[in-house]
Amino acid sequence: MAPHIGRRLRKGAATTAVAAVVMAALTASQAPGFAGTAPDRHHDAAGETPTPPTEAPIDGGSDYHTDLPPLRKPGKPGASIDLPGLPDGVAAAEAGIPATVLDAYKKAEAALNESKPGCNLPWQLLAAIGKVESGQARGGRVDAEGTTYSPILGPVLNGNGFARITDTDGGAYDGDTTHDRAVGPMQFIPSTWATWGRDGNGDGEKNPNNIYDAALAAGAYLCANGRDLSVKAHLDAAILGYNHSQEYLATVLSWFEYYKKGTHAVPDGTGVLPDPDKVGSGSGSGKDDGKGGKGDKNGKGGENGKGDKGKDHGGSGSPTPLPDPTPGGGDSSTPEPPTPGSGDSSTPETPAPTPSTVAKLETVGTTELTATAGTEFAARPRVRAETTAGKPVPGVFVRYEIRGETDARFPGGATRVTAITGSDGIATAPVLRAGETTGSFTVRATVVGRSVDAADFPATVKARPVPQADALARTDDKVLKAETGDSFADAVAVKATYKGKAAAGVAATATMITSDSATADEPTQNDKGPYFKDTKGQPIRTLTALKTDADGQLILPKIYTDDQTGTFLLRLTTAGGATLTIELTVTEPAAQETTE
Repeated sequence: MAPHIGRRLRKGAATTAVAAVVMAALTASQAPGFAGTAPDRHHDAAGETPTPPTEAPIDGGSDYHTDLPPLRKPGKPGASIDLPGLPDGVAAAEAGIPATVLDAYKKAEAALNESKPGCNLPWQLLAAIGKVESGQARGGRVDAEGTTYSPILGPVLNGNGFARITDTDGGAYDGDTTHDRAVGPMQFIPSTWATWGRDGNGDGEKNPNNIYDAALAAGAYLCANGRDLSVKAHLDAAILGYNHSQEYLATVLSWFEYYKKGTHAVPDGTGVLPDPDKVGSGSGSGKDDGKGGKGDKNGKGGENGKGDKGKDHGGSGSPTPLPDPTPGGGDSSTPEPPTPGSGDSSTPETPAPTPSTVAKLETVGTTELTATAGTEFAARPRVRAETTAGKPVPGVFVRYEIRGETDARFPGGATRVTAITGSDGIATAPVLRAGETTGSFTVRATVVGRSVDAADFPATVKARPVPQADALARTDDKVLKAETGDSFADAVAVKATYKGKAAAGVAATATMITSDSATADEPTQNDKGPYFKDTKGQPIRTLTALKTDADGQLILPKIYTDDQTGTFLLRLTTAGGATLTIELTVTEPAAQETTE
């Protein structure tokens, strides 16, 4: 074996077979922790086969980096003298994880250790997956809150070399309204994020583009179904659930073992970027490697392992070091951003303007949002990112934030969400749902990481319409009669209708009124005769907390009598103006016959 394999396998070599050879070398040269990580012997001693995932893989079976960790110099007696070594500086660089990304992994581990202590989730496993999925968020290009500066999008899952997954999020996360794409540093497909999304940084938002949120969500998935990740079979099953590929399993396990041997934090934006020629397909079906030609059935690169001029579709990382991630910065050497929803990225396209060229946000469509309490707003906030010349800018993160006193929320109870502009420069917010609080508030759209004037959407929540009735009628014609000191045997039952249809949920009032005020607009409550009882058993002659049921019916509580006889009136009124007056007759008790 040549003494200078380097820190990555050479072009086209990251297949399952080569991974097995490298893993075998790692097993021979390093600690026992690497034993069993080769693809052909990753099961435990009992030979238990990991259970295939019961749902779509988290990343949709998308592509991933197949770079392996650097081989360390032999350091124990009996090690093969033919094993390659690496300069200390190279090994140290690969062991560096961007500070914010590393912090997110460790906080996710702490959170899961508290909520699922039996899972035994190590943060190094999250780091291994993050390395393979996105190269640690493209070397740590994240802001202070952990959100990536530019989209990290996997290939369009249109069935062309990958799984076919039609759009599930309306393009809210991936900018594609036709098919789904894996999103963010941990590469969640939108449909999976809808189930596993978490708020890892406590900002009230579940954002797959945020490393804190994505790391916690990934940890929650890995710990699902009662898994104990200290058990090898559980660990394998969890990783395969992320991307059901034996090569993926072997690659993640190799980085997992590597990171367990020691890591350190490096400044955000300075992490080592994966080799663009080392990208494989989770389905084993070839792909565009982000800067290369379309892969073959083994997931290799194009002709001779080299790529053509296809666009980087985000999930594959960036082929060259990126400029300093200071918000608002720009550099003409930065690779062109993805054009969400543009189709097969192996087809050369006209380069889109970089997100740094966005100069303004323009509202699109309806600007004033209105909904009734408890319902969804019919219109969704939409803005278009434009250059100074008015041209659309794709690939821009737009944050929508609810501002003001309201309980209206985006999906998942979020008050802030992030959308990505598509090829038309438009970013559409997810559906907004009104709460029960009426009044006005604002939805503000801003560009993440850029000083661009915000776009505001005035929003109003109106009160629910009050159910009304225009007619009331008894449901039977029984004569209501009782003796003094007793109660009426038959309950009073009525039905409310509105325009001939049953009126459900209509508020009603029942009052015992005096006969001489029956024709008045506001009749007088009687102070004698029939009565109801309150919760303490005391007489009460007006009931206000009444409401018709789903069929528009209302049955009054039991009515009692005092010592007064005669004909008395019960008046029922409803919202909407319906009234009904019912006669109640009270008599003396019947004389009892005596026998000599």
